[in-house]
Amino acid sequence: MAVYSMTGYATAQQGGASPPAAHDAGPSVGVEIRSVNSRFLDLTFKLPEELRGAEPVLREQLTQALKRGKVELRAWFEQRGDAGHRAPSSAELQRLVSAQDAIRAWLPQAAPLSVAEVIGLSARGTALPADAQDRVAAVAASAIAQLIEARAREGARLAGMLHDRTAQLRTLARAAEPLIPQLVAQQRQRFLDRWNEALGADASGAVANSEVARDRALAEATAFAIRIDVAEELTRLASHLDEIDRLIQRGGDIGKRLDFLIQELHREANTLGSKSSSLELTRISVDMKVLIEQMREQVQNLE
Repeated sequence: MAVYSMTGYATAQQGGASPPAAHDAGPSVGVEIRSVNSRFLDLTFKLPEELRGAEPVLREQLTQALKRGKVELRAWFEQRGDAGHRAPSSAELQRLVSAQDAIRAWLPQAAPLSVAEVIGLSARGTALPADAQDRVAAVAASAIAQLIEARAREGARLAGMLHDRTAQLRTLARAAEPLIPQLVAQQRQRFLDRWNEALGADASGAVANSEVARDRALAEATAFAIRIDVAEELTRLASHLDEIDRLIQRGGDIGKRLDFLIQELHREANTLGSKSSSLELTRISVDMKVLIEQMREQVQNLE
C-alpha cells in the first residue's frame, strides 16, 4: 500500500472530457481541490449558490477517499463559447429597466446601469441544466482521483527521505556503541592512577593499601559504567527505527503512528546526550536530534 502525503492539488473540468463543440452553449462545470496537512479531516467548500445542493454528495466523496488533511474544494460553472456574451433578449431588458426604475424612484442618486452591467446581469440569469449537480459530482470524482495520485507521489518522496534518515540514524548508533567500553576502560585506569598517586609507593603498608585502593577504584569505575551505559537507549532506538521502516513499507494511514515514534526517538536521543561523558558521544546525540527533527517536519505531512 502506498504512503500518502496530505499535500496535493488537482483540478478537473467536464469530467476530463475533450473540449465541447463551439455550438454547445450550455455551462461547463469545473472542480478544484487543494489539500494541506492537518491533524484531522477538515473540509471546506466554496460553491456558487446554484451548486450548494451538491455539497452533501461532495462531502461524502471526500470523506470516503481521504483520511486526514485540510481540504478545500471549489466548484464553478461557466458558459461555453459566446453564450456568456450574448445580447440579452427584449424580455430581459424590460425586466432590468423595470427594476432600475423602481430602485431609482427610491434612490434618485443611484447611477444608471452600464452596457457591461446589463450583459453581466443577463448572463447570471442563465439557468443551469437539470443534471448540474450530478455533473459536478462526476467532475469531483475525477479531481479526487487526481488528488490521490498527487498525494501518493508526494508520499513516495517523503517515504524515501524517511528511509534515508533512518539509515543515517543507524550509522550514528553503530558509531556510539564502541565508545562506551572505551570510556569505561579509560575511567577505570584513571581511578587506579589517582589512587596509586595518593598512596605513594614508599608509604607504610603500601601493598595492603594498594589492594584497597584498587578495589575502591574498580567500584568507582563500575558505578561510572552504570551511570553512562546507553545500551538500553541504543536498543530502543534501533527498535523504533525498525518499526518506522516497517510502517513505511506497509503504507496507508501511518502519519499518527510515525509521529508517536518520532517522539520516542527524540526521547532516546536526549537521554543519550544527558549520559554523554565525551565530546564524540555528545556530537552523535546532536546529529541524531537534527535528523529526528527533520523527520518530524516531514511526518507532519503524512496522512
